[in-house]
Amino acid sequence: MGTMLQAADLTLDDFEGHEGCNEILNVTRPDVVRAVHDAYFAVGCDAVETNTFGANLANLGEYGIADRIGELAEAGARIAREAADFWSGPGQPRFVIGSVGPGTKLPSLGHITYQPLRDAYQQEVAGLLAGGVDAILVETAQDLLQAKAAIIGARRAMAATGRKVALIAQVTVELTGTMLLGSEIGAALTALEPLGIDLIGLNCATGPAEMNEHLRYLSQHARVGLSVMPNAGLPVLGRDGATYPLTPAELADAQDAFTRDYGAVLVGGCCGTTPEHLRQVVERVAGRGLASRRAASHAGSPATSAVTSVAASSAAEQSAAAEQAAAASLYQSVPFRQDTSILMIGERTNTNGSRAFRDALIDSRWDDVVEIARTATREGAHMIDVCVDYVGRDGRVDMREVASRYATASTLPVMLDSTEPPVIEAGLECLGGRSVVNSVNFEDGDGPDSRIAHVMPIIAEHGAAVVVMCIDEEGQARTVEWKVRIAERMIDYLTGQWGMRESDIFIDTLTFTLGTGQEESRGDGVATIGAIREIKRRHPDVQTILGLSNISFGLKPAARVVLNSVFLAECVQ
Repeated sequence: MGTMLQAADLTLDDFEGHEGCNEILNVTRPDVVRAVHDAYFAVGCDAVETNTFGANLANLGEYGIADRIGELAEAGARIAREAADFWSGPGQPRFVIGSVGPGTKLPSLGHITYQPLRDAYQQEVAGLLAGGVDAILVETAQDLLQAKAAIIGARRAMAATGRKVALIAQVTVELTGTMLLGSEIGAALTALEPLGIDLIGLNCATGPAEMNEHLRYLSQHARVGLSVMPNAGLPVLGRDGATYPLTPAELADAQDAFTRDYGAVLVGGCCGTTPEHLRQVVERVAGRGLASRRAASHAGSPATSAVTSVAASSAAEQSAAAEQAAAASLYQSVPFRQDTSILMIGERTNTNGSRAFRDALIDSRWDDVVEIARTATREGAHMIDVCVDYVGRDGRVDMREVASRYATASTLPVMLDSTEPPVIEAGLECLGGRSVVNSVNFEDGDGPDSRIAHVMPIIAEHGAAVVVMCIDEEGQARTVEWKVRIAERMIDYLTGQWGMRESDIFIDTLTFTLGTGQEESRGDGVATIGAIREIKRRHPDVQTILGLSNISFGLKPAARVVLNSVFLAECVQ
């Protein structure tokens, strides 16, 4: 769309003085925009994208017209809708895909905060829906937090309007092999797929050759369909701006291979792909049946357990990579089940577990706060548990300060640990990766006023995994039967009411110290082990997690080392 409009003979008046603001053309020169749509439909394309790539807060804000987001989005959708209806015929309906671009401000780098970005995307998608689009495409994503804001904004718009359409997400991977901020394709998949998208894929930045390995990864690991829209090769800058060297036949060859080898279901072109490029793609792949995608086989690790907090595996093998549950930082994906280890969760970034962290937080010594997280990385943690709860302080403010720094300064995924839903939400709005929320329980039941009823909508919207404590209205479960009963109830609640996968649920069967000297606590460790065994027997995909060192609290250091080691070995077994 952009390169086609740049080739048109347009004046500054056509842009209402906003030079380069293509979205203005939806109201000033709908004939020019319509001609672009017609050109692609004429060569056989099934769908076109709306001229709304820049109808967002950052782009329109630069022109001082952010208040026109909804207007310009709806106008662009209506033009494309009219073209699609005109070209539709028996046996070949034509579709409109609403284009949602990234804008120029990256929330992970602090250019803009999450909430205004999400709300502006909701306005844009509401306009697109009103204009009659058949799908929403969040494309050219360079920052995972921006992509999440767009996807969640789109889902909110669908909920508010009562109109649900297909939701597609496409990221842009640079020649460096990562997204602009350093995100690997695995991190993108882990972060975006749980948000309820229907397709995931790649567009822009490069030609098809440079996308190959990233598409291979998606074909082996994604549970949703794949889309791919390359540029017409890498842009070449000359006197007249960028030109694109890939020929129509070469694009057709690439899309032929992507549909055949990787099972891509939606293919097209991005910058520099002319109607002739797409004509040859249509000739090559139109009407082809969808190829099956063979997921790479990954055996699950032996039934491991969980520690400091540690997370556990099932003995059941994972039949496909698509079933591999994981968390992600902005940079990398971390599977919950490690091939050669248990999942180690560092707790020094926790006000309840580290005086050094607590003091640094209180004194606003942010460099020290970041260094504590980096220490966890050096010591082998796979994830960090972040808790900022402290009496007399605003947890939301503290969580934003900490999480926004950890988002880019740490390569580890974050487990957000708080009893307060607003604090959890503040953390999730700063983290572009996929987090785990610690924790939920039935201490005050599961009614409409319960804490779990308030936090689960936040967890579900952000696609986070969750830690479950074996606590109910009667208190902390101490026997095997009691622990298992709560676990079963929680699994039913989370999968039935919130659509969670069992592999995204961590069950904490609770670990109590054996050092009380009281007879009634003597069997607590054995009960924890027994509950893990029974829960894994019933639900092999569920994860388990332990606060390992709790078992030896109050004992002398030498005794703690021995007891922790023996207890962990039994839980792993």
